[in-house]
Amino acid sequence: MKTDAINMEIADYALEMIIACRDDGSIIYANKKARMELGYGEDAKGHNVYSVFPAFLDESGSPKKMRDLATGEPKDIIAYRVNKTLFHCRAVVFESDPDIYVILGLNVSEEEFLRREISNAGEEVQEADKVKTEFVANVTHELRTPVNGILGSTRDLLSVVTDSEQVKKLTLIEKSCENMNNIISSILDFSKLSAGKFTLEQREFNFRDMIDYVKESHSSRINEKGLDFFVSISPEVPDVIIGDELRIVQILNNLLSNATKFTSVGKIALEIFKTARVGKKVELFFIVVDSGIGIEKADLSKLFKSFSQVDASISRNFGGTGLGLNITKQLVEMMGGVIECESEKNKGSTFSFSIWVEVPSEEEDEEEEFEDEGGELELIAEAAEVIPEGSEEEEGIKAFGNDENISEIEKRLSKLILCVEMQNWERAEMFADSVKQLVDNAPKDIRTTTLHLKMDVQKENYDKVVEDYGQLLKYLSNYKEG
Repeated sequence: MKTDAINMEIADYALEMIIACRDDGSIIYANKKARMELGYGEDAKGHNVYSVFPAFLDESGSPKKMRDLATGEPKDIIAYRVNKTLFHCRAVVFESDPDIYVILGLNVSEEEFLRREISNAGEEVQEADKVKTEFVANVTHELRTPVNGILGSTRDLLSVVTDSEQVKKLTLIEKSCENMNNIISSILDFSKLSAGKFTLEQREFNFRDMIDYVKESHSSRINEKGLDFFVSISPEVPDVIIGDELRIVQILNNLLSNATKFTSVGKIALEIFKTARVGKKVELFFIVVDSGIGIEKADLSKLFKSFSQVDASISRNFGGTGLGLNITKQLVEMMGGVIECESEKNKGSTFSFSIWVEVPSEEEDEEEEFEDEGGELELIAEAAEVIPEGSEEEEGIKAFGNDENISEIEKRLSKLILCVEMQNWERAEMFADSVKQLVDNAPKDIRTTTLHLKMDVQKENYDKVVEDYGQLLKYLSNYKEG
């Protein structure tokens, strides 16, 4: 008896309702929390759990058996007080003794209120996003219509006007309209991406023809500035792929336009490699290098944020909305890739990104045949050209990871760093090419670092080359130990 009294006293200090009842639902005990929540005063006897919890009744209003309700599983139900007000309750029923059932209940009204508030807030945000997206779509359409009208009329005038001063002014109007259209397109793309309504259109196209188009689109502007422009596609990149051609072009246009905008002297280079393959999917790796104004390391984190430029003076001097790289990043990620930037103030920038695309069945078959029948001989020939003084057999060095392969990579890296120390950058680039061939099947970290090594050699960046060299040796050492 004394133990029962102690248990009841402990129950009175519980933070949840504790109700004991018989099989017919009659309450034989309710702790202090239950009496307070339900308005029973000091004594709950004479009350019935079926009047408290309507969920304990079946569809006809008849009481369910307590034995059937005692599942031990928590359920969210409604509880009624004596004064007929109600609250949300999380309750669990279990059998304590034969014909004695215990109900543990917790008032979750506040939790339910917060859940509804969060749900309503989410709906309000969705509605606001919908309104914003529709507004942006309507406004951009309304803006584009007069801009295109002005652009069309300007081009008509340019075709007939001969006065040089008038041609100059009309050309300025034409360029301004084109810039405005680009800004409108960026705002519309950003709005769609933010609202999750942007979709990629996958179709088959010729990749090299696309790159030729991109090159031709930028060559004129780059040549006007007196810059060198290099485009290189690795032989293993498929001719035909399946992907969103328009959006890949958009990514490259954004990066090359920025490179052109921020580079006054030197060069711009675009290199493309195939870095991985899984079934019909291949990973393409793009590198865009410029010798422009560069970026402070502290500002790199701002690059891919919306409406952000690393310096307010850049917006004043070069223009732009600060949306291009944010859109580029989102498009790259939609294609299963990542984008990164390496840069030094006044020393240029290197943007690299990867995307995954599909290879058509016939292209896949041709690629496999090329790799199986000609790949090894081509590698040996290229290696012999790069290191003519090394007449040893090159059989077996292609398969990354074996002792001969690792040894050959380390040997060529040593010769590369020696060329760098002697300022023979052209020779160093040849060794970088040969190393790239030997890591073709290596883990991604090694392939990526090798690509960076080659680009840094091309830029004649001594410090970065030494850093890449050390990182590669570390990777190779870990690989041998593993």
